[in-house]
Amino acid sequence: MNFDDNEEQRLLAESVRRFVAQDYAFDTRRRVVASAEGYSPAIWKTFADLGLLGLPISPDHGGFGGGAVDMMSTMEAIGEALVVEPYLATVGLGARILGRAGSDAQRESLLPAIAEGRLKLALAHTEAESRYHLAHVALQARSRGEGFALDGEKRVVLHAPCADRLLVVARTSGEQRAPDGISLFLVDVNAPGITMRAYRTLDALRAADVVFRDVALPRDALVGSVGEGFAILEEAVDFATALVCAEAVGAIKSANDATLEYLKTRKQFGVPIGSFQALQHRMVDMVVSGEQARSMASLACARVDAGGAAETRRRMVSAAKVRIADACRHVSQESVQLHGGMGMSEELKVSHTFRRLTMIARQFGDADHHLERFARA
Repeated sequence: MNFDDNEEQRLLAESVRRFVAQDYAFDTRRRVVASAEGYSPAIWKTFADLGLLGLPISPDHGGFGGGAVDMMSTMEAIGEALVVEPYLATVGLGARILGRAGSDAQRESLLPAIAEGRLKLALAHTEAESRYHLAHVALQARSRGEGFALDGEKRVVLHAPCADRLLVVARTSGEQRAPDGISLFLVDVNAPGITMRAYRTLDALRAADVVFRDVALPRDALVGSVGEGFAILEEAVDFATALVCAEAVGAIKSANDATLEYLKTRKQFGVPIGSFQALQHRMVDMVVSGEQARSMASLACARVDAGGAAETRRRMVSAAKVRIADACRHVSQESVQLHGGMGMSEELKVSHTFRRLTMIARQFGDADHHLERFARA
């Protein structure tokens, strides 16, 4: 398999790296994180102007028709700069679900709005005690007249405070952990009956616990068919998992670069500590982990783009996530240890990279979860 970028991918990668280097420095990120919104509308508009929001969206709806491989350079740049804007939630999950399962009317009205930066989405799926079980859905969607009514709670909905609409995973029939009977709904965040408790996560993203109390929805809020949303949800989460693997590659590179620079400049006994052979060996192991992570991320992205049997997709994505989770743990912990005590200080970017890598290792399933899934597939 050829992992080299083609000309278009290379040019896109260069433009994204140039943008984050010039306009998303660490001090800029800190100001964005501290803002009331938790993201920058100006940065979001720039993402739209660069075409990043339309990468996986069909050309028929204002996008470029790309796949996960085309998005890898963007996700790596997001990981390297620790971007906190709701890119994955909106483009990697929301646009993916709408593009696969949305009605013609939904695609025609919503996908161009996403590509132009006018619409931000968040996937409301996780619930109390659901862990990584995608089919664990207790939130009820009851038929009411010509529409539906939602009742229940969702936990840790990433980027919900930034979103304009939520893609809500609800149960229309079946038992609490049954794949059958799961449906998807598009819900305005300001709809009557919705309450949201917003907070900041360990890695400085915005999230919220969302409560739905008799939230009335019209029939056209349904995305896809009633009770048949699980396959769409699982495919979208696998797609997003592959993208998170690519994001991890960028964050690992940032941690490795910062650690190598520190080893070259920090002196002890009158010489740079990078001259000590034991530390050189640890640094080499970190670089090896980064290269292995890059290879597995490329494999996962290529696999979700290829389509085919769901079992093959699950197996490859889980294999990649296991390796990525291990690399995240190894590099994040080593980078902090090699920086010494200052590695955990708020002022140093490597401490924030450590937190993001720690969260990536668990996002959409940790290593143990994906080992079990890999074995089942």
